[in-house]
Amino acid sequence: MTYYTFPENTLRAFTENVFLKMGCSEEHAQLAADVLIKSDLRGIDSHGVARLSGYVRLWQKNRINPKPNIRIVHETPTTATIDGDAGLGLVVAPFAMKIAIEKAKTYGSGWVAIRNSNHFGIAGYHALMAVEQEMIGFAMTNASPLVAPTFSNERLLGTNPMCYAFPAGKYPPVVADLATSAAANGKLEIAQRSGKDVPDGWIQDGNGQSSLDPHELKKGGSLLPLGSDREHGSHKGFALSAAVDILSAVLSGANYGPWVPPFVAFLEPPTDPVGLGIGHFLGAMRVDGFRPIEEFKSHMDNWISRFKSASTISDEQKVIIPGEPELEAEQERKVSGIPIIDVVVKDLNVLAEMLGLKSLEY
Repeated sequence: MTYYTFPENTLRAFTENVFLKMGCSEEHAQLAADVLIKSDLRGIDSHGVARLSGYVRLWQKNRINPKPNIRIVHETPTTATIDGDAGLGLVVAPFAMKIAIEKAKTYGSGWVAIRNSNHFGIAGYHALMAVEQEMIGFAMTNASPLVAPTFSNERLLGTNPMCYAFPAGKYPPVVADLATSAAANGKLEIAQRSGKDVPDGWIQDGNGQSSLDPHELKKGGSLLPLGSDREHGSHKGFALSAAVDILSAVLSGANYGPWVPPFVAFLEPPTDPVGLGIGHFLGAMRVDGFRPIEEFKSHMDNWISRFKSASTISDEQKVIIPGEPELEAEQERKVSGIPIIDVVVKDLNVLAEMLGLKSLEY
Protein backbone atom coordinates (compact mmCIF):
# COMPACT_ATOMS: atom_id res chain seq x y z
CA MET A 1 0.00 0.00 0.00
CA THR A 2 1.48 3.31 -1.12
CA TYR A 3 0.30 6.87 -0.51
CA TYR A 4 1.00 9.86 -2.71
CA THR A 5 0.69 13.37 -1.34
CA PHE A 6 -0.91 16.18 -3.31
CA PRO A 7 -1.27 19.89 -2.55
CA GLU A 8 -4.82 20.91 -1.68
CA ASN A 9 -5.03 23.22 -4.70
CA THR A 10 -4.06 20.43 -7.11
CA LEU A 11 -6.81 18.11 -5.87
CA ARG A 12 -9.31 20.97 -5.71
CA ALA A 13 -8.70 21.99 -9.32
CA PHE A 14 -8.87 18.37 -10.49
CA THR A 15 -12.15 17.79 -8.64
CA GLU A 16 -13.72 20.98 -9.95
CA ASN A 17 -12.82 19.98 -13.49
CA VAL A 18 -14.47 16.59 -13.07
CA PHE A 19 -17.72 18.23 -11.97
CA LEU A 20 -17.49 20.71 -14.83
CA LYS A 21 -17.14 17.81 -17.25
CA MET A 22 -20.30 16.36 -15.74
CA GLY A 23 -22.09 19.53 -16.80
CA CYS A 24 -22.23 21.34 -13.45
CA SER A 25 -22.10 25.11 -13.40
CA GLU A 26 -18.86 26.69 -12.24
CA GLU A 27 -20.52 27.67 -8.94
CA HIS A 28 -21.80 24.15 -8.30
CA ALA A 29 -18.51 22.54 -9.37
CA GLN A 30 -16.58 24.72 -6.92
CA LEU A 31 -19.04 23.99 -4.11
CA ALA A 32 -19.10 20.23 -4.71
CA ALA A 33 -15.31 20.16 -4.85
CA ASP A 34 -15.10 22.16 -1.62
CA VAL A 35 -17.22 19.59 0.23
CA LEU A 36 -15.04 16.69 -0.96
CA ILE A 37 -11.73 18.46 -0.34
CA LYS A 38 -12.91 19.47 3.15
CA SER A 39 -13.43 15.79 3.88
CA ASP A 40 -9.92 14.88 2.73
CA LEU A 41 -8.40 17.78 4.66
CA ARG A 42 -10.16 16.64 7.83
CA GLY A 43 -8.81 13.11 7.42
CA ILE A 44 -12.14 11.55 6.41
CA ASP A 45 -10.59 9.96 3.34
CA SER A 46 -13.56 7.67 2.69
CA HIS A 47 -15.76 10.66 1.76
CA GLY A 48 -13.32 12.81 -0.20
CA VAL A 49 -11.98 12.51 -3.74
CA ALA A 50 -12.16 8.73 -3.37
CA ARG A 51 -15.91 9.17 -3.99
CA LEU A 52 -15.47 11.05 -7.29
CA SER A 53 -15.76 8.03 -9.55
CA GLY A 54 -18.98 7.04 -7.79
CA TYR A 55 -20.59 10.39 -8.61
CA VAL A 56 -19.43 10.15 -12.22
CA ARG A 57 -20.88 6.67 -12.63
CA LEU A 58 -24.23 7.81 -11.21
CA TRP A 59 -24.21 10.76 -13.61
CA GLN A 60 -23.49 8.40 -16.51
CA LYS A 61 -26.55 6.38 -15.47
CA ASN A 62 -28.63 9.59 -15.47
CA ARG A 63 -29.19 9.31 -11.73
CA ILE A 64 -27.51 12.65 -10.97
CA ASN A 65 -28.80 15.85 -12.54
CA PRO A 66 -25.84 18.24 -13.00
CA LYS A 67 -28.12 21.25 -13.48
CA PRO A 68 -30.82 20.82 -10.83
CA ASN A 69 -33.69 23.20 -10.20
CA ILE A 70 -33.50 23.10 -6.40
CA ARG A 71 -36.72 24.51 -4.98
CA ILE A 72 -38.82 24.87 -1.86
CA VAL A 73 -41.99 22.78 -2.12
CA HIS A 74 -43.40 23.44 1.37
CA GLU A 75 -42.63 26.17 3.87
CA THR A 76 -43.50 27.78 7.21
CA PRO A 77 -41.62 30.61 8.92
CA THR A 78 -39.22 28.18 10.64
CA THR A 79 -39.33 25.11 8.39
CA ALA A 80 -39.07 24.12 4.75
CA THR A 81 -39.06 21.06 2.55
CA ILE A 82 -36.79 21.15 -0.49
CA ASP A 83 -36.82 19.09 -3.66
CA GLY A 84 -33.25 18.65 -4.88
CA ASP A 85 -34.27 17.68 -8.44
CA ALA A 86 -31.84 14.71 -8.34
CA GLY A 87 -28.89 17.08 -7.96
CA LEU A 88 -25.62 16.40 -6.21
CA GLY A 89 -26.20 16.27 -2.46
CA LEU A 90 -22.91 18.16 -2.25
CA VAL A 91 -24.80 21.12 -3.73
CA VAL A 92 -28.34 20.51 -2.48
CA ALA A 93 -27.43 20.27 1.22
CA PRO A 94 -25.54 23.60 1.41
CA PHE A 95 -28.48 25.25 -0.39
CA ALA A 96 -30.78 23.87 2.30
CA MET A 97 -28.50 24.87 5.17
CA LYS A 98 -28.42 28.46 3.92
CA ILE A 99 -32.21 28.50 4.14
CA ALA A 100 -32.10 27.04 7.65
CA ILE A 101 -29.60 29.71 8.71
CA GLU A 102 -31.67 32.56 7.27
CA LYS A 103 -34.76 31.28 9.07
CA ALA A 104 -32.77 31.00 12.30
CA LYS A 105 -31.56 34.58 11.97
CA THR A 106 -35.17 35.76 11.88
CA TYR A 107 -37.01 33.28 14.08
CA GLY A 108 -34.34 31.68 16.28
CA SER A 109 -34.16 28.35 14.50
CA GLY A 110 -34.57 26.91 11.04
CA TRP A 111 -35.22 23.33 9.98
CA VAL A 112 -35.13 21.97 6.44
CA ALA A 113 -36.04 18.51 5.17
CA ILE A 114 -34.75 17.49 1.76
CA ARG A 115 -35.98 14.92 -0.75
CA ASN A 116 -34.85 13.91 -4.24
CA SER A 117 -31.15 14.36 -3.47
CA ASN A 118 -27.99 12.26 -3.62
CA HIS A 119 -24.99 11.53 -1.37
CA PHE A 120 -24.06 14.76 0.43
CA GLY A 121 -20.47 14.11 1.58
CA ILE A 122 -19.60 14.58 5.24
CA ALA A 123 -22.39 15.81 7.50
CA GLY A 124 -19.87 18.00 9.32
CA TYR A 125 -19.44 20.30 6.33
CA HIS A 126 -23.08 21.34 6.46
CA ALA A 127 -23.37 21.58 10.26
CA LEU A 128 -20.26 23.80 10.39
CA MET A 129 -21.95 26.31 8.09
CA ALA A 130 -24.20 27.18 11.04
CA VAL A 131 -21.25 27.38 13.43
CA GLU A 132 -19.70 30.01 11.16
CA GLN A 133 -22.77 32.13 11.98
CA GLU A 134 -22.34 31.43 15.74
CA MET A 135 -25.25 29.00 15.66
CA ILE A 136 -25.59 25.34 16.58
CA GLY A 137 -25.69 23.20 13.44
CA PHE A 138 -27.43 19.88 12.77
CA ALA A 139 -27.05 17.68 9.69
CA MET A 140 -28.08 14.12 8.93
CA THR A 141 -28.88 11.95 5.92
CA ASN A 142 -30.18 8.52 5.14
CA ALA A 143 -28.23 6.29 2.79
CA SER A 144 -28.17 3.05 0.79
CA PRO A 145 -29.50 0.09 2.81
CA LEU A 146 -26.42 -1.77 4.03
CA VAL A 147 -27.19 -2.11 7.74
CA ALA A 148 -29.28 -4.82 9.39
CA PRO A 149 -31.43 -3.94 12.42
CA THR A 150 -30.67 -5.75 15.66
CA PHE A 151 -31.52 -9.48 15.38
CA SER A 152 -31.93 -9.26 11.58
CA ASN A 153 -29.82 -10.34 8.62
CA GLU A 154 -31.77 -8.13 6.18
CA ARG A 155 -30.28 -4.82 5.03
CA LEU A 156 -32.91 -2.19 5.80
CA LEU A 157 -31.01 0.94 6.89
CA GLY A 158 -28.09 3.01 5.70
CA THR A 159 -25.06 4.07 7.68
CA ASN A 160 -27.24 7.15 8.31
CA PRO A 161 -24.74 9.67 9.72
CA MET A 162 -25.61 12.58 11.98
CA CYS A 163 -23.64 15.64 13.03
CA TYR A 164 -24.05 18.18 15.81
CA ALA A 165 -21.72 21.19 15.82
CA PHE A 166 -21.39 23.73 18.64
CA PRO A 167 -19.45 27.02 18.55
CA ALA A 168 -16.94 27.77 21.30
CA GLY A 169 -14.78 30.73 22.28
CA LYS A 170 -11.02 30.27 22.47
CA TYR A 171 -11.37 26.63 21.50
CA PRO A 172 -12.43 25.22 18.12
CA PRO A 173 -16.06 24.11 17.78
CA VAL A 174 -17.20 20.78 19.18
CA VAL A 175 -18.18 18.65 16.19
CA ALA A 176 -19.79 15.25 16.73
CA ASP A 177 -19.97 13.71 13.25
CA LEU A 178 -20.67 9.99 13.22
CA ALA A 179 -22.31 7.13 11.39
CA THR A 180 -25.06 5.30 13.26
CA SER A 181 -23.61 1.99 12.01
CA ALA A 182 -20.63 0.31 13.64
CA ALA A 183 -18.52 1.67 10.77
CA ALA A 184 -19.10 3.77 7.68
CA ASN A 185 -19.20 1.90 4.37
CA GLY A 186 -16.29 4.05 3.20
CA LYS A 187 -14.10 2.35 5.81
CA LEU A 188 -14.90 -1.00 4.24
CA GLU A 189 -13.82 0.42 0.88
CA ILE A 190 -10.54 1.60 2.41
CA ALA A 191 -9.97 -1.88 3.88
CA GLN A 192 -10.72 -3.45 0.49
CA ARG A 193 -8.21 -1.19 -1.22
CA SER A 194 -5.64 -1.86 1.49
CA GLY A 195 -6.17 -5.62 1.46
CA LYS A 196 -6.87 -5.69 5.20
CA ASP A 197 -9.48 -7.39 7.36
CA VAL A 198 -11.99 -5.23 9.24
CA PRO A 199 -12.36 -5.37 13.04
CA ASP A 200 -14.74 -7.83 14.63
CA GLY A 201 -18.16 -6.27 15.18
CA TRP A 202 -18.36 -4.19 12.01
CA ILE A 203 -20.03 -6.65 9.69
CA GLN A 204 -21.92 -9.95 9.54
CA ASP A 205 -22.37 -12.53 6.81
CA GLY A 206 -25.68 -13.49 5.22
CA ASN A 207 -26.42 -15.89 8.07
CA GLY A 208 -25.85 -13.26 10.75
CA GLN A 209 -22.43 -14.55 11.78
CA SER A 210 -19.57 -12.15 12.51
CA SER A 211 -17.14 -11.63 9.63
CA LEU A 212 -13.81 -9.85 9.14
CA ASP A 213 -14.05 -9.82 5.32
CA PRO A 214 -14.36 -6.25 3.95
CA HIS A 215 -15.98 -7.75 0.81
CA GLU A 216 -18.78 -9.38 2.82
CA LEU A 217 -21.46 -6.97 1.58
CA LYS A 218 -20.94 -8.28 -1.96
CA LYS A 219 -21.67 -11.78 -0.67
CA GLY A 220 -24.99 -10.94 0.96
CA GLY A 221 -23.72 -9.76 4.32
CA SER A 222 -24.58 -6.53 6.12
CA LEU A 223 -23.08 -3.83 8.26
CA LEU A 224 -24.07 -3.81 11.92
CA PRO A 225 -25.62 -0.91 13.85
CA LEU A 226 -23.52 1.16 16.24
CA GLY A 227 -22.90 -1.17 19.18
CA SER A 228 -22.37 -4.23 16.97
CA ASP A 229 -24.63 -6.68 18.85
CA ARG A 230 -27.50 -6.57 21.33
CA GLU A 231 -25.25 -7.18 24.33
CA HIS A 232 -23.08 -4.19 23.40
CA GLY A 233 -25.97 -1.85 22.58
CA SER A 234 -26.76 -2.35 18.89
CA HIS A 235 -30.40 -1.61 19.66
CA LYS A 236 -29.29 1.95 20.49
CA GLY A 237 -27.49 2.30 17.17
CA PHE A 238 -30.57 0.89 15.44
CA ALA A 239 -32.77 3.47 17.19
CA LEU A 240 -30.46 6.35 16.24
CA SER A 241 -30.36 5.18 12.63
CA ALA A 242 -34.14 4.91 12.58
CA ALA A 243 -34.45 8.51 13.80
CA VAL A 244 -32.16 9.71 11.01
CA ASP A 245 -34.14 7.76 8.42
CA ILE A 246 -37.47 9.13 9.62
CA LEU A 247 -36.33 12.76 9.86
CA SER A 248 -34.47 12.63 6.55
CA ALA A 249 -37.00 10.75 4.46
CA VAL A 250 -40.37 9.95 6.02
CA LEU A 251 -40.62 13.64 6.91
CA SER A 252 -39.40 14.98 3.56
CA GLY A 253 -40.92 12.57 1.05
CA ALA A 254 -37.65 10.84 0.12
CA ASN A 255 -37.16 7.09 -0.02
CA TYR A 256 -36.55 5.39 3.30
CA GLY A 257 -35.38 2.03 4.63
CA PRO A 258 -34.81 -0.58 1.89
CA TRP A 259 -36.19 1.74 -0.81
CA VAL A 260 -33.24 4.16 -0.65
CA PRO A 261 -31.44 4.03 -4.02
CA PRO A 262 -27.92 2.53 -3.90
CA PHE A 263 -24.86 4.77 -4.23
CA VAL A 264 -23.21 2.26 -6.56
CA ALA A 265 -24.23 2.64 -10.18
CA PHE A 266 -24.11 -1.08 -11.01
CA LEU A 267 -27.18 -1.65 -8.81
CA GLU A 268 -30.50 -0.27 -10.01
CA PRO A 269 -32.80 1.65 -7.66
CA PRO A 270 -35.84 -0.25 -6.34
CA THR A 271 -38.66 -0.51 -8.87
CA ASP A 272 -41.28 0.32 -6.22
CA PRO A 273 -40.04 3.61 -4.69
CA VAL A 274 -41.90 5.16 -1.77
CA GLY A 275 -40.45 8.62 -2.32
CA LEU A 276 -37.97 10.69 -4.34
CA GLY A 277 -34.22 10.11 -4.16
CA ILE A 278 -32.46 10.11 -0.81
CA GLY A 279 -33.24 12.51 2.02
CA HIS A 280 -31.43 14.86 4.39
CA PHE A 281 -32.42 16.84 7.46
CA LEU A 282 -30.60 20.05 8.39
CA GLY A 283 -31.04 22.60 11.12
CA ALA A 284 -29.59 25.79 12.57
CA MET A 285 -30.35 27.17 16.01
CA ARG A 286 -29.39 30.56 17.42
CA VAL A 287 -27.57 30.31 20.72
CA ASP A 288 -28.84 33.72 21.82
CA GLY A 289 -32.34 32.33 21.70
CA PHE A 290 -31.38 30.71 25.00
CA ARG A 291 -28.60 32.82 26.54
CA PRO A 292 -26.14 35.51 25.39
CA ILE A 293 -23.68 34.07 22.89
CA GLU A 294 -20.58 35.18 24.80
CA GLU A 295 -21.85 33.50 27.97
CA PHE A 296 -22.46 30.31 26.06
CA LYS A 297 -19.05 30.34 24.41
CA SER A 298 -17.36 31.03 27.74
CA HIS A 299 -19.07 28.02 29.27
CA MET A 300 -18.32 25.93 26.20
CA ASP A 301 -14.65 26.77 26.74
CA ASN A 302 -15.00 25.76 30.37
CA TRP A 303 -16.71 22.51 29.32
CA ILE A 304 -13.95 21.72 26.83
CA SER A 305 -11.18 22.64 29.26
CA ARG A 306 -12.60 20.42 31.99
CA PHE A 307 -12.97 17.42 29.71
CA LYS A 308 -9.47 17.92 28.27
CA SER A 309 -8.06 17.87 31.82
CA ALA A 310 -9.87 14.68 32.80
CA SER A 311 -7.78 12.01 34.50
CA THR A 312 -6.91 9.20 32.10
CA ILE A 313 -6.31 5.48 32.40
CA SER A 314 -2.69 5.89 31.26
CA ASP A 315 -0.19 8.69 30.65
CA GLU A 316 -0.12 7.84 26.93
CA GLN A 317 -3.81 8.62 26.48
CA LYS A 318 -5.95 11.72 26.71
CA VAL A 319 -9.61 12.58 26.41
CA ILE A 320 -10.33 13.63 22.83
CA ILE A 321 -12.92 16.35 22.29
CA PRO A 322 -15.26 15.57 19.35
CA GLY A 323 -13.83 17.25 16.27
CA GLU A 324 -10.24 17.51 17.55
CA PRO A 325 -8.71 14.76 15.36
CA GLU A 326 -10.30 16.21 12.23
CA LEU A 327 -9.08 19.72 13.03
CA GLU A 328 -5.55 18.47 13.68
CA ALA A 329 -5.60 16.60 10.37
CA GLU A 330 -6.84 19.71 8.56
CA GLN A 331 -4.12 21.91 10.03
CA GLU A 332 -1.43 19.40 9.08
CA ARG A 333 -2.71 18.62 5.60
CA LYS A 334 -3.10 22.26 4.63
CA VAL A 335 0.65 22.51 5.09
CA SER A 336 1.98 19.08 4.12
CA GLY A 337 -0.62 18.09 1.53
CA ILE A 338 -3.32 15.45 1.26
CA PRO A 339 -2.23 11.78 1.16
CA ILE A 340 -4.13 9.63 -1.34
CA ILE A 341 -3.76 5.85 -1.53
CA ASP A 342 -2.31 4.55 -4.81
CA VAL A 343 -5.45 2.69 -5.92
CA VAL A 344 -7.50 5.87 -5.56
CA VAL A 345 -4.92 7.85 -7.55
CA LYS A 346 -5.13 5.26 -10.33
CA ASP A 347 -8.93 5.42 -10.18
CA LEU A 348 -8.83 9.21 -10.51
CA ASN A 349 -6.46 9.02 -13.45
CA VAL A 350 -8.81 6.56 -15.19
CA LEU A 351 -11.49 9.24 -14.71
CA ALA A 352 -9.17 11.87 -16.12
CA GLU A 353 -8.51 9.83 -19.27
CA MET A 354 -12.21 9.09 -19.72
CA LEU A 355 -13.19 12.76 -19.34
CA GLY A 356 -10.27 14.21 -21.28
CA LEU A 357 -8.59 15.82 -18.27
CA LYS A 358 -4.96 16.09 -17.28
CA SER A 359 -3.90 13.21 -15.04
CA LEU A 360 -2.67 13.66 -11.49
CA GLU A 361 1.12 13.49 -11.50
CA TYR A 362 2.86 11.57 -8.71
